[in-house]
Amino acid sequence: MTQERSTFTLDDLRTMIRDSGLRCTGSRVTVLQRLIAATAPLTHAELAEALVPLGFDQATVYRNLTDLTEAGLLARLDLGDHVWRFEFRGEELHNDGEHPHFVCTDCGKVSCLPDVNIKITHTASVKSFMGEICEIFLKGRCEQCA
Repeated sequence: MTQERSTFTLDDLRTMIRDSGLRCTGSRVTVLQRLIAATAPLTHAELAEALVPLGFDQATVYRNLTDLTEAGLLARLDLGDHVWRFEFRGEELHNDGEHPHFVCTDCGKVSCLPDVNIKITHTASVKSFMGEICEIFLKGRCEQCA
């Protein structure tokens, strides 16, 4: 089901959820839909702020984030500030690994860097302490803060 994020229909979302082994609920569809539309990883607080006014409670949002992550539909990131952020994985990321992220050290804004390729050369000394790389994030000042 490789396609642009914006072209997923509600039926596509329901199928993704069911195919991941989860029961399809309105709250799971809504959480997944919000994360697919997002341009950067979102925190539980950011999602709750958007969804609580629609009738979802914070605990339900959190449970769905956890379930969708465990099912492999979302990635959960800790970008060094001990705040979990969630993003839609997409089929392409299941096979090719995660993409790097940029974190502004001034304002805290997080940006995805899907087109950045980072090459890591495994020398004998590196292999002795590094097994598998799970996340890569770059820190600096964003264009607005520079």
